[in-house]
Amino acid sequence: MFKKIAVGISGGVDSSVAALLLKRANYKVEGVFMRNWDSNYEVGSCSDEKDFEDASFVCRKLDIPLHRVHFIKEYWNDVFTVLLKEYETGLTPNPDILCNRYIKFDSFFEHCRNNLEVDAIATGHYANTSFGPFLENYLENEGVKLLRPVDKHKDQTFFLSQVKQFSLRKCMFPIANLMKSEVRDLARKEGLLPVADKKDSTGICFIGKRRFKDFIDDVSGTSHPALWNNICISDKPHWINEVPEELNDNNVLNCTFRFQHTKPLEPCRIVNNPEGLTIILNNSLRALTEGQFACFYRGDECLGSAKIKHVCHNLVY
Repeated sequence: MFKKIAVGISGGVDSSVAALLLKRANYKVEGVFMRNWDSNYEVGSCSDEKDFEDASFVCRKLDIPLHRVHFIKEYWNDVFTVLLKEYETGLTPNPDILCNRYIKFDSFFEHCRNNLEVDAIATGHYANTSFGPFLENYLENEGVKLLRPVDKHKDQTFFLSQVKQFSLRKCMFPIANLMKSEVRDLARKEGLLPVADKKDSTGICFIGKRRFKDFIDDVSGTSHPALWNNICISDKPHWINEVPEELNDNNVLNCTFRFQHTKPLEPCRIVNNPEGLTIILNNSLRALTEGQFACFYRGDECLGSAKIKHVCHNLVY
């Protein structure tokens, strides 16, 4: 069913090994390098040219074509303007979640489907689905679930928690069952040396390192008790597969929660409210902030997420 696959190649080791594994599995692979930022507007900043050079090297080595596509306008309208607007209003947005929802799993997905006539897309995310890393368990009439990968330290399901079911159903995550160390080893053994030991990107999603300190000021950490809270209100949630049965019945959903992808999963209770969800954490967390995404899990399944609208601040100390 799935023969021709477009893989997003960023110039990093994860997407490179994803392409390698697709090639080894005898898929017809098309590499796609996304340019989401126009560096012509900047002076003295890093460009994405080095990443494109690395992506080109990988595709030549693997003997797959590489296409360069621009989603600059889409990124500006759907991600960056939202980022600036929310910062201006005192919120703390997450551009990577927005980028995955609107760029990688929307604009990129539709471009590849319509222009490259592929059967599915693939990325180098550390994530998995109920359809399997290569869609080997795909079922036409069944919804797909987003699952955590083997490497829990690199788990990126938090960033995928707003992705639409339509595109997730046709997405492969080839490195789902690999540890990061195994990914780097595969790259070395294949001779992908420019990317094998390349540092992980710390810039905003697919646009590289940018000097966003020019846009916002950094607020230093503090241990003030008012920063520790355990209740927040979200807007309407995005459920990846389906609304949890408990919430359909207006009961309490017991699950786990995180609002930053590096944080441990915390037990919580969730109920519906007229605006969205009321989230009650078993333990208070530091720096819950309006504008961030609350991401929900049950076991290894990422159920979905919702933007935090209001934090019930604890002023008793």
